[in-house]
Amino acid sequence: MVRYYCTAGNGMESFLVEEVKKKLAARDVHQIPGKVLFSSSATIHRVCDLKAAERLFLLLKQDSPVGMSTHTSPAKTASVLRSRLLGDRRQWLSAVMTWSRLQGELAASRNAVTASTTHGVREKGRGSERQSDEGKNCRQESRKRSHSFTAEESDEKRQRGREQIRRHALELDKDDDVRESEEVCATYSKKELEQNVESCSKNMDDLGEDAPLESVENVSFRINCKCSGSLSRCVGAQEVSKVIGAGLSKLLGWKADLKNPKLEISVFLSDDYCLLGIPLTRLPLANRSYIKSTGLRSTIAWAMASLAQIQPGFCVVDPMCGVGTILIEAAKEHKAACFLGVDIDDGQLQKADENIAFAELQSRVHLLKASSKALPLPSASVDAVVCDLPFGRKFSTRVNMADNLPLILGEMERVLCVGGTMVVLLSPQLSCLLKKLLSQTHSGPKGNKEDESQTFSSLRHQTTLRVSLGAIDGLIHKYIKTPD
Repeated sequence: MVRYYCTAGNGMESFLVEEVKKKLAARDVHQIPGKVLFSSSATIHRVCDLKAAERLFLLLKQDSPVGMSTHTSPAKTASVLRSRLLGDRRQWLSAVMTWSRLQGELAASRNAVTASTTHGVREKGRGSERQSDEGKNCRQESRKRSHSFTAEESDEKRQRGREQIRRHALELDKDDDVRESEEVCATYSKKELEQNVESCSKNMDDLGEDAPLESVENVSFRINCKCSGSLSRCVGAQEVSKVIGAGLSKLLGWKADLKNPKLEISVFLSDDYCLLGIPLTRLPLANRSYIKSTGLRSTIAWAMASLAQIQPGFCVVDPMCGVGTILIEAAKEHKAACFLGVDIDDGQLQKADENIAFAELQSRVHLLKASSKALPLPSASVDAVVCDLPFGRKFSTRVNMADNLPLILGEMERVLCVGGTMVVLLSPQLSCLLKKLLSQTHSGPKGNKEDESQTFSSLRHQTTLRVSLGAIDGLIHKYIKTPD
């Protein structure tokens, strides 16, 4: 068992708690604002594959908040910090040895995967000529069928088309798996492993060329401190760093090095907790190696996909897919489902197509140019709708979202099958408008037939979660479609 903690965006802590329990069989899971602490015996690769986390740390020390006031003298402040944060020598040495072992596992895996990948590339080259034409035809047929969904098709023909798409997707995935080595395909696809190794290599570079540590003696280090809340008015991050740095040098004989340290130590002090840890990766886990052009933050996209409760065989639609982040996160997590992205903007569709190709998901993620106000899909034809409705300066749209929200949501409701799930991300303003529309639907009299498509009478609210998008917050709404 290794004790870790991860940072998470505001509102993402609950997703991360569930993920570490499900994927890592984590124990002693503890949630505090912005962070989740847990113990797990899973391999470091599996821990690094967490989707809801921002940064990953090896836990050095967890304690109650450091009590100080603005009247505390500098000498007293330094004494309190040393006694509360440093601890004993054995604790530090044990933690650093664990960190070094984990880095060693990453380095050893990098060498093993490189050899396996090289062998796989050779084998793939021999069979690529025989399989390229077949794979290309399957993908073309799959795309052709996904674009042929129209309102005039019969239920029987539509079902045959959906089954054909799924069958082609599964066949292509199976062919890819066969070409990979048995050892590699047990956990990752070949490209995922190559990119993961590249990311790990970059992580190691920031901590010194000869990491992991051959010895815990004469280690160079630097302190990265963050103070928040009322405590920040009593003591500054720079002062804490100096005290801890001097204390470690005296306790362990280590040398401070601000430019190129072997080890970085992160200190988080707030009114609620005190945490010390060692970063296990240089880049955040939220930086996906399989996404070329970023759109919605990947952690949020993954959370939305997880709320949709996607099952094998599902058809999932994003009516305003942008660069395809939600579709890619969902497709990576759910291997036996098919996905369709719709957007009216050619530039966004081009980036989405590049992203999907970069992630090697062409067989299961398809794109279609159309308006979200008039989706060219039959009624009750999809199992889940997941969508980030554009808002704000970064991802603005020429469509007036407030005026068109009833039409867009009406189309989502129409194409969704009974029992299907709709998950949407809205700004606080659009969220208030949605609540107003739904309250009018369920409390007021039904309108005429022309307005019935915009009454949302079949949508039943499940949950609303506020998440941080950086400078602003967004609200994730989940609805289930019920019989009228």
